[in-house]
Amino acid sequence: MPASDRRPRLTPAVADVRRAVREAIDDLPEGALVLVALSGGPDSLALAAATAFEAQRSGVRAGAVVVDHGLQPGSADAAERAAEQARALALEPVRVVPVQVAPDGSPEAAARQARYAALLQVRKQEGAAAVLLGHTLDDQAETVLIGLARGSGPESLWGMHPRIGFLRRPLLQVRRATTHQSCRDLGLEVWSDPHNDDERFLRARVRHRVLPMLDEVLGGGVALALTRTADTLREDAEALAHFAQEQVVDLVEHAEGGLSLDVGGLESNPPALRQRIIRLAVQSEFHVALTRQQTLEVSRLVTDWHGQGPIHLPGIRVAREGRRLVFVAA
Repeated sequence: MPASDRRPRLTPAVADVRRAVREAIDDLPEGALVLVALSGGPDSLALAAATAFEAQRSGVRAGAVVVDHGLQPGSADAAERAAEQARALALEPVRVVPVQVAPDGSPEAAARQARYAALLQVRKQEGAAAVLLGHTLDDQAETVLIGLARGSGPESLWGMHPRIGFLRRPLLQVRRATTHQSCRDLGLEVWSDPHNDDERFLRARVRHRVLPMLDEVLGGGVALALTRTADTLREDAEALAHFAQEQVVDLVEHAEGGLSLDVGGLESNPPALRQRIIRLAVQSEFHVALTRQQTLEVSRLVTDWHGQGPIHLPGIRVAREGRRLVFVAA
């Protein structure tokens, strides 16, 4: 009997994953195609099974994309097994996409870049409305903790977005243990990626050593606390971005070769908003992302003005002229 025809007992784990998927696809129009990024691991396999079930109920079509990174022996066989599982769940279409991972830099980052490029390419080819990724609450906690340890700034502490363009992450409020249990309850045979346990990789060390130690020392609940922090910071950041966008419209005057910002308007804003306005204006006009230090130097032309000369940034010259900051291409 095909896996799609089985009627296993609806357990709490299966119900939790299905509920998360239902909420992620309930805005898709009838007949739309949603693709699951499937590795064959427990997170993506639980996601695929739940999507197959919920898509049928919602009147949308569901398929799968299996990306073969080619980073370990037998990866092509593992990819084909995952594709067979997707077909057994009645997902259609099912695409297996081999990719080349760049040898330079971080292997984790290079694999991620290749994977997302493949997913978005297949989405475009198939005309899919969305691509679902299997990141869980535990993945989110690891991402936030790594960003915190690196001092990468507030944006890294937002963690992964539930939705970015066509990419959706339904399981960011679902624990990894729940997806594992869901696969066991459904009788699905999972594939264990050896890279997930290889402590040469930072994320594996955080997963198997750092987070368990923090739970032990702090009395548990660390993953939940980290994800709550990410949610709060993301909400605050989105509000600041909205206000900055509104302010830019009022404060910017465009001129030949650049733009200018009203000093009085900048000065009346709190530092967090003032710095966002400066970064947004520069990014929009010159396509340059200012660092925090560069932004603070520009901000001092507003808050600590005593006749100093222009500031030279990458490709940009910034000078105060009366009550305006003037930005021109260098």
